[in-house]
Amino acid sequence: MSERKYVIDQMISAKSIAARVEALAAEITQSFRGTEKLVVVGLLRGSFVFIADLVREIDLPVEVDFLEASSYGDAMHTSREVRILKDLRGEIAGRDVLVVEDIVDTGFTLHHVKNLLLSREPRRLEVCALLDKPSRREVEIRATWTGFEIPDEFVVGYGIDYAQRDRNLPYIGKVRFV
Repeated sequence: MSERKYVIDQMISAKSIAARVEALAAEITQSFRGTEKLVVVGLLRGSFVFIADLVREIDLPVEVDFLEASSYGDAMHTSREVRILKDLRGEIAGRDVLVVEDIVDTGFTLHHVKNLLLSREPRRLEVCALLDKPSRREVEIRATWTGFEIPDEFVVGYGIDYAQRDRNLPYIGKVRFV
């Protein structure tokens, strides 16, 4: 399979992302004020940069865990079949949980993950997504907090990849095939 050539047009700057992460963390801190410990669950792999920046800004005791779910593989479109590739290490029953997602697209992955985690009976479960593409939604689901709403564009950077590339970009960029 030959790789498709593409260019990346900056969509959201690193500075804008940093400011929004700080604001989201302040809102999350306020909302969970009084919690004994907030379990922050990052959905791998796309959220790893976002979760690292977000937890450093949350002014609460936090525990970080990860769950890896896949409905894309190396493709640009969801398969609608959500597979759990890595489950949580810790228990969340009776605990305050914040799920951190890179992008809410069709909603299939987040819907599946949220239902899975709710079945484990957390005290409270909320979702923070860096990006939201509401025009692509096929499942009724919303994040409690959203960093940026974006149009239906394929994006990379700040942890988000195309075929395991471009996760290391400090900004969010739109992929344009040439």
